[in-house]
Amino acid sequence: MNFDSINITAETSHGCAGCTNPYKLDFEFEYAFQPIVDLSTKTIYAHEALIRGVNGEGAHTILNKVNAQNVYRFDQACRVKAVKSAAELNLGSLLSINFMPNAVYRPELCIRTTLAAAEKYSFPANNIIFEFTEGEKINIEHLRGIISEYKKLGFKTAIDDFGAGYAGLSLLVQFQPDIVKIDMELLRHIDSDKPRQIVVSSLVKMCHELQVTVLAEGVETKAERNYLADLGINLMQGHLFARPAFKSKGILNEDAWL
Repeated sequence: MNFDSINITAETSHGCAGCTNPYKLDFEFEYAFQPIVDLSTKTIYAHEALIRGVNGEGAHTILNKVNAQNVYRFDQACRVKAVKSAAELNLGSLLSINFMPNAVYRPELCIRTTLAAAEKYSFPANNIIFEFTEGEKINIEHLRGIISEYKKLGFKTAIDDFGAGYAGLSLLVQFQPDIVKIDMELLRHIDSDKPRQIVVSSLVKMCHELQVTVLAEGVETKAERNYLADLGINLMQGHLFARPAFKSKGILNEDAWL
C-alpha cells in the first residue's frame, strides 16, 4: 500500500477522534490474498492482505479515496476487514496486514480495534504480521513506540518494500523488525545481475546477523528463486508461486517447487 500522497503526520492528526467508529467510511473495499511460501518446508507461511475495490479493482481505486480526513478510520477499517476476511476464509496461516504508522495516534489505544476484531472473529492475534513501508515518511521515535507496543502484544512486524523508500538501512539501525521484505526491484533478474547480487547478498548477511528474517518479494522465475534460496532466503512471495486471489486464499502453483 502506498500512502505517500496522503499528507498526514502523527503530530497533526485528529487523534482518537479521527478513527471513531472505523466502520463508517463513504466507500467500501475488499481484499485479495497472496500466499507467502516457506521454501524450506514447501508450505504456506502467511497470506498478505492486499486492498481491492468491491469488484476486484486495483488498489489505486481505493487509495485515491483516502485523504487526511478519513485516513485514521480507513486504517482501522482495513485491520478489521482483513481479520474478518481471513477468519471467514480459514486461512490456516499467518496474516500480513499493511498499516500506516502515521495513522497510529497512540499504539496502545489504536491497537484495541484489531484485538477486538481478532476476538470477535476467533482469529489468533499472535498470527498477525503488521507491515509498514519505508516509502512513507515516518517519525522514527513514533515508529519505535509502535513496534515496541506491537511486540509486547505478540504481533510480528515487517518492513515492506525494503530498499525502495526514504529510510533504507537507517531503519535497521534504529530497530529490528521480525521480517524484512526486500523490494522486487532489487531482486529482478538477480540470477544474472552482478550489482544486484552484491547488494542483496550483503543485505541478507546483515539481516541474518541482526536475527531478522528476510523475505523475497516479487519472485517471478525459477532462476530468481534458486539464486535467492542459495543465499539462504526461505520466505518468498510472487507470481511464480501464486497471484493475489480476490476474496480467496488462492491456489499455489505446484510447479513452482520443481
